[in-house]
Amino acid sequence: MNRWRWPAVGLFSAAAAVGAVGALPRVLADEPAPSAYAAGAAVFQTNCVVCHGAKGQGQPGLAPPLTVYPSHYITSPEGRRQLAMTVLYGMYGDISVEGQHYNFRMPNFARLDDGALATVLNYVVFDMAHATPEAKPIQPEEIAAERAQSLGGDAVRVHRAALVTALGL
Repeated sequence: MNRWRWPAVGLFSAAAAVGAVGALPRVLADEPAPSAYAAGAAVFQTNCVVCHGAKGQGQPGLAPPLTVYPSHYITSPEGRRQLAMTVLYGMYGDISVEGQHYNFRMPNFARLDDGALATVLNYVVFDMAHATPEAKPIQPEEIAAERAQSLGGDAVRVHRAALVTALGL
């Protein structure tokens, strides 16, 4: 008669597997949600993370956080322009974000194509700043329209100051 037996190691492995499966939902709950804009995340990691940090939290005295204001900007035409102008032309000079002061010089990223800039902005706005799902993503055509302008980083800061006041930020 051929009897099948569980070896002791097999029983331990089976119990460990059941325990691991039981812990799986807790482990998955601790994982960040997948990015809706994975291509934008890659552009961010390559170009923005060194100043703004991996989660867009900014660095005191160097670069402001990206986790709040972009979700407000996306809701207005001038805010959408601000987002596009900032990545295209950079920005420099004094600004405040949530009571913190920054005097920095953000480089321009005009060397990147319109699609890459749109997707990185959407990553910042939706994945980092958690804009409402009703907000419309930035389109490459919006970047192209701003690219047709010729601005300097100081003009971008001036536009931002008026926008922040208009939005009550």
